[in-house]
Amino acid sequence: MPRVDIPGSKSLTARALFLAAAADGVTTLRRPLRSDDTEGFAEGLIGLGYRVGRTQDAWQVDGRPQGPAVREADVYCRDGATTARFLPTLAAAGHGTYRFDASPQMRRRPLLPLTRALRDLGVDLRHEEAEGHHPLTVAAAGVEGGDVVLDAGQSSQYLTALLLLGPLTRTGLRITVTDLVSAPYVEITLAMMRAFGVEVGREGDTYVVPPGGYRATTYAIEPDASTASYFFAAAAVTPGAEVTVPGLGEGALQGDLGFVDVLRRMGARVTVGADRTTVRGTGELRGLTVNMRDVSDTMPTLAAIAPYASGPVRIEDVANTRVKECDRLEACASNLRRLGVEVATGPDWIEIRPGAPEGAEITTYGDHRIVMSFAVTGLRTPGISFDDPGCVRKTFPGFHEAFAELRKDIVG
Repeated sequence: MPRVDIPGSKSLTARALFLAAAADGVTTLRRPLRSDDTEGFAEGLIGLGYRVGRTQDAWQVDGRPQGPAVREADVYCRDGATTARFLPTLAAAGHGTYRFDASPQMRRRPLLPLTRALRDLGVDLRHEEAEGHHPLTVAAAGVEGGDVVLDAGQSSQYLTALLLLGPLTRTGLRITVTDLVSAPYVEITLAMMRAFGVEVGREGDTYVVPPGGYRATTYAIEPDASTASYFFAAAAVTPGAEVTVPGLGEGALQGDLGFVDVLRRMGARVTVGADRTTVRGTGELRGLTVNMRDVSDTMPTLAAIAPYASGPVRIEDVANTRVKECDRLEACASNLRRLGVEVATGPDWIEIRPGAPEGAEITTYGDHRIVMSFAVTGLRTPGISFDDPGCVRKTFPGFHEAFAELRKDIVG
């Protein structure tokens, strides 16, 4: 039975790096993800004057509750959305002038609800070119705190950034959210803040974050549930195949593990244990209609296996996937059509008809999740290739090798 060791969670690693940098003392992060995104986050912290020691299996961060150690910095956030959204927020708690820029892909991604909220809290923040996009400069003088209203309908990362900032403010934060997508990611944030000594209260749509800072700790990063989805899907589309991912079980923080419930509804056999999850392909894959608002990073995984279902697969409430690394909803639709599959789309939904995909080159749009998703399609459809297979380095540099290994085990 193939056992797949998935690299650490990107979401957890990014949050842990922020928390470690903000905490009082030295934090050790065990099994962090080593990828382009997380290395970019760590390099950004180093640019801001934090000490980050990196070995193969653990990173150590010297926390600075008072903010960056330098008074001026120019930080390049690469392609990382968490880097591009969290680091300017962290820098706002310090004292100095900090400029942030990012890749052309990340420059296109929206930032305005977060920067608007930071300005409402008195942060001197200026966008150099397009309003609400990188590059930007923060003239930091600490953050007083207080009440703020936030629209997190495009990305839960806006709310996470403000929650993480709260304990570093002088009086704490009361964040009222008018709309929220990908809510399980916020639960990850709250659980991790708790591990670093901060308890966030909730009054309806308002999050109450106390001042007082964070305590350093040793924190183990669980495997990435979004990345695990490709391996679980591989089992589901291959009759008799079984895949187990250790380290992701009943106590997992990541909502994206809920993807296995979708596979279960489609006919796969799923077992979630205390510290592992197993998916077995039964030879049956039924169509379904599913709301994926809370697990939208796994939408492309489902879209990529949908043609093999016995009925239509309709994925709803995923408008936010249009403002990820690319317009993922459109990318999935156009690639499926390129494979000869019938697809319909709307502003926030995609419906995929059963079909017999034919091999073709997948246009990746530089998006790691498009590559990894359609690699699963390639288990049943020969002749699938990618125009930019290397973009998986964003979250899983060793993906192609790991997936080839799995293919050998389950397809032969």
